[in-house]
Amino acid sequence: MNMDAPGSDRAAHPQRNILGTDVTVIGRDAAIAALGRDIAAGRFTRVTFLNAHNANIAFADARFRNVLPGFLVLADGVGVDIASKMLYGEPFPDNLNGTDFVPAFLKRHTAKLTVALLGAQRGNALVAAERLSEQAPQHEFIFLHDGYFGAQEETDILARLKEMRPDVLLVAMGVPRQELWIADKIGTEHCTMPIAVGALLDFLSGAVPRAPLWMRRLRLEWLFRLGLEPRRLWRRYVVGNPLFLLRVLGQKYRVKRGGP
Repeated sequence: MNMDAPGSDRAAHPQRNILGTDVTVIGRDAAIAALGRDIAAGRFTRVTFLNAHNANIAFADARFRNVLPGFLVLADGVGVDIASKMLYGEPFPDNLNGTDFVPAFLKRHTAKLTVALLGAQRGNALVAAERLSEQAPQHEFIFLHDGYFGAQEETDILARLKEMRPDVLLVAMGVPRQELWIADKIGTEHCTMPIAVGALLDFLSGAVPRAPLWMRRLRLEWLFRLGLEPRRLWRRYVVGNPLFLLRVLGQKYRVKRGGP
């Protein structure tokens, strides 16, 4: 497992601990600029996002929690904002959810990048590559493989990555598989910036619809998703959100008592 520290820009920004995971306190523009500097300098930087669901998984899964210090972790969603207010008295500067942040970064970065896509279903990933090419035509987007591969296919994927060494590798395998796979398998010889993007490729392809803009502005996209897939997502949101807040209250209580 290659667990060298993420890009050096992370050290320039404070962090807030949410249920054992350090999240970088940074605004959208500054984060876009920081990622651009890391790529331009060739600094190997793993990137992921922490929301209430991911925080719950990390709280219960020591292996996942232990790889996250090797990532630049960005704040995603209203849950971690509430946690930040409870623990630190103020929210994070911006909501840097990967579904919006990654395309925004690619649009804003003017120098040509090679971006490889790995994960999701093949059809969705191919359509996502087309959508990204339309949104950020200055870059080259290459479909590498879907998210369903065995040991031999993984060997081929890693060999191809070494050969092409893209600037950015978008890994869409779901939490925590994508972060664990990046931590275990991806090093400086494979790419400059692996980014764990969750369902981004499914959203970009249209296979999973986004909430209306007004719901996103009110930060209620989780409610829209719950309405679309209640049987699959009820545990994540109906059980997971209150559990997350209870755990944050527990963290606040421990901090007040001088505990870890």
